[in-house]
Amino acid sequence: LQPLFAPLGFNWQIVVALIPGLAAREVAVAALGTVYAVAGSAEQTDTLGPVLAAHWSMATAFALLAWYVYAPQCLATIAVIRRESGGWRWPLAAVAYLFGLAYIAAFAVYRLTLAFSGG
Repeated sequence: LQPLFAPLGFNWQIVVALIPGLAAREVAVAALGTVYAVAGSAEQTDTLGPVLAAHWSMATAFALLAWYVYAPQCLATIAVIRRESGGWRWPLAAVAYLFGLAYIAAFAVYRLTLAFSGG
């Protein structure tokens, strides 16, 4: 999945964190902590903030924020849409729409931030 998300400035660690982040948004933070703890040394990962600042550009951070503004909230939300609509048509349409919108927004934010920050 990493090549699909590379135009958004996402590295493999972010892509891995997006998957459990479907359960709930806050799970993505724990997943990032785990991925960077495994990839780095123990003294590097005492706190997540400095590690992310060292590995991410501002454009990547803004793109991830834009992604989470539009991406589906969580799987429970999709399950409720399915239950309320009585079928899979609306939940699948909502997932496709929200992921598409999240991708476009993150791409636009990433490229605009790169353009305005000089690179």
